[in-house]
Amino acid sequence: MANDQDLMKLYSGRILALAAAIPLTERLENPDATVRKRSPLCGSTVEVDVQVKDNIITGFGQDVKACALGQTSASVLAAHVIGLSKEQITLGHDQLLAMLKGDGPIPSAPFDDLEVLLPAREYANRHASIMLAFDATLEAMNQA
Repeated sequence: MANDQDLMKLYSGRILALAAAIPLTERLENPDATVRKRSPLCGSTVEVDVQVKDNIITGFGQDVKACALGQTSASVLAAHVIGLSKEQITLGHDQLLAMLKGDGPIPSAPFDDLEVLLPAREYANRHASIMLAFDATLEAMNQA
């Protein structure tokens, strides 16, 4: 079980800065798909809207109601998501999950800023919240 000092280290200044500056928080008026994901463990939610053309995200909006770790992941995703393919987002998703599970490397560009979440490896109860934005985005792309 984590003590207060461990949690203070987890919520670094860089994590808090990314969480406070989430891009693309305006919802889309005419999305091709909208998906809402919720972490049953902590109650965090992320709802994303996507517009997709030729398997590339051309429009993106999100509403993030999550802990700072989930917000950080959503922030990094949104900073790069426009112009990416489903395959690129899937790779980022898979690399982030592998990193959190403890044996994977830091995700490659454009998601290399997710390195900031490396200390969250030790907090499995936070992993679902961290993955919400990626999970919702991939499901929305499948529906679009």
